[in-house]
Amino acid sequence: MQAITEHLTESFLLLFLAITFLQSGIDKILDWKGNLGWLKGHFSKTPFKNLVPQMLFTILLVESLSGVLSLAGIVELFVTGNYGLGYLGAILACIALLMLLLGQRIAKDYDGARTIVIYLIPTVFLLYLMQP
Repeated sequence: MQAITEHLTESFLLLFLAITFLQSGIDKILDWKGNLGWLKGHFSKTPFKNLVPQMLFTILLVESLSGVLSLAGIVELFVTGNYGLGYLGAILACIALLMLLLGQRIAKDYDGARTIVIYLIPTVFLLYLMQP
């Protein structure tokens, strides 16, 4: 418990990532067709138009793994005081967010890109706090 209280900021940021990416992954699984349909329209005028199913599957994997590792990172921090799993979760979260940012920029959805940056800022801050 002392590790959690000593690293309260990291714990809350890991929980933020776990909630964000586990919910996003679950939504993609439960509404695959809806997400796929929306994304096909979103990317219809981009070089990515024929890659939407592969991109959706890739982002599903990266987001879900990030969420699981972030949640496991909280447990690891609680049990051992170490950051290993949480740090990997934060790295994958940054990768996922950068992939999403690229997609939004390519689709010329600048408001969507701006929203991604709002998630990216605390994620990069978390990496800074946990860096070895």
